[in-house]
Amino acid sequence: MSETMSDRHHARHGGDRHRGRIRSFLQPRVLLLLAQKPAHGYELMERLSREEGGALGGPGLLYRTLRHLEEEGLVRSSWDTGGNGPARRVYEITDEGRDTLHAWVVTIRRTRERLERFLADYERLFQSEERR
Repeated sequence: MSETMSDRHHARHGGDRHRGRIRSFLQPRVLLLLAQKPAHGYELMERLSREEGGALGGPGLLYRTLRHLEEEGLVRSSWDTGGNGPARRVYEITDEGRDTLHAWVVTIRRTRERLERFLADYERLFQSEERR
């Protein structure tokens, strides 16, 4: 695969410095994972790290997000005292959380459409420069 002008610019000018602007995307990701099945925080960390290529940013961000989602009534937690080891908090999505997830999907689809238009405009503009 050939390197594009945008790839070279990305590498020269800070790489992932804009990644933080998409940080709120963690909320719908967590809601979707919990819609698939209830989970404890460590399991969510593992699943997110695997899916995001390890770019989660540490457990603090996840636990703050879970706490916020719980305060908003989008998830609820309970203590799992069965099994070996210490008790673990298990999170599950609420009906309100499902409704919020559906609303996120509408927003994400709109954002995807805008991003696709942006990328098409960008590629048309810089296509001639990449040929040089």
